[in-house]
Amino acid sequence: MARTSEEKSETRATDSSIAGLQRNVFALGWVSFFGGLSQDMILPVLPLFLASTLGLSKEFIGLIEGIVSTTVSALKILAGYASDRAGSRKGLVLLGYLLSAVSRPVLALVGSGSGALGLRFADGVGKGVKDAPRDALIAGSSQLGKMGLSFGYHRMLDTFGSVAGPLVTFGLLALLTIGSPGQAYRLIFLLAGIPAFVAVLIVAAFVRERAAPGERRPGLSLSALRGQFAVFLAIMLIFTLGNSSDAFLILRAQNVGVAVMAIPLVYALFNLFYAALSLPAGHLSDRIGRRKVIVAGWLVYAVVYLGFGLADSAWQIWPLYALYGLYYATTEGVAKAMVADLVEPAQRGTAYGLFNASIGVMALPASVVAGLLWDRVSPAAPFIFGSAIAGLAVILLLALRPRQASSATQGA
Repeated sequence: MARTSEEKSETRATDSSIAGLQRNVFALGWVSFFGGLSQDMILPVLPLFLASTLGLSKEFIGLIEGIVSTTVSALKILAGYASDRAGSRKGLVLLGYLLSAVSRPVLALVGSGSGALGLRFADGVGKGVKDAPRDALIAGSSQLGKMGLSFGYHRMLDTFGSVAGPLVTFGLLALLTIGSPGQAYRLIFLLAGIPAFVAVLIVAAFVRERAAPGERRPGLSLSALRGQFAVFLAIMLIFTLGNSSDAFLILRAQNVGVAVMAIPLVYALFNLFYAALSLPAGHLSDRIGRRKVIVAGWLVYAVVYLGFGLADSAWQIWPLYALYGLYYATTEGVAKAMVADLVEPAQRGTAYGLFNASIGVMALPASVVAGLLWDRVSPAAPFIFGSAIAGLAVILLLALRPRQASSATQGA
């Protein structure tokens, strides 16, 4: 497919180069590193804090995480559209990171389920506001022919931040031997604010607004929601129904005997595999097609969730989390590439917003269902359910025949 002049303007270099990458791309990679470091200092112990320190039920934890995921996805559409209409990205990116930087350390002061819900909601708003404009900044700042390199670099640093975060938390838990676990969790939340504010400072000081000359400001339209893209979205909705919050994986790890001290290490192992395998998986999808790689990832997911359902010993959680990193590596970036394959270039902004929303729409019921199954059936039930839903999604995706109308779609 020939590039339009608008596409070319989106990828024209406007910033100075650092280490072979445009300035904005380089800076935003480190923004995501520190943002991910902050986020993943908190995530390994947050479900334990909610369940043991605040005494919340699994159903309420599922409700909190489902609301956060749904909020994030819904706001990605609005923020992406708003940044397109305004022709401005940096302000929304800065606002999003600032909201997260404020809400995370304040978790140290929370004493109720409603307070935790409010702060997690604020964090979700921050993530939802920043993600689409940030990705648009990366795309608009990338040189021609280096779009994949730019996003691969960003995904790598983001995920390595998610490796470092749990390791920092593990070190803090090892050092904080005085006081209750709840006190240790609160101190971790407080310290997680430091890298979050570093991310804010990098955006403010080093990221430059990039106005695309002659950039079209489209009206809000759902015209992209048709054809194979619509079918792919429907399949993603089905898959996500069985893909509950990762908080349940942490709770399951504790349930089968993984020590609280070891959970951050398990989480770091997951992110290490995710980071190391993302670039090879993306490159493989360019060679053999997106659909095959996603199918392989969903099959891995089905095996992992079945494993979590059947697990009865702590040692089994470690290889399952490593495989879970493989699932993420083979689906997260590759699915976004497949979206680009299935829609016209002029509709990709709307398509990505709809894609993110489709995941969020099912996040709330998926997490609520998982909580209900855990509390009312058994701790294994949510994972057996998720494995079965993933198997159904694989069958449906295999039935989706990628269009071959142009070179732009050959990767599907």
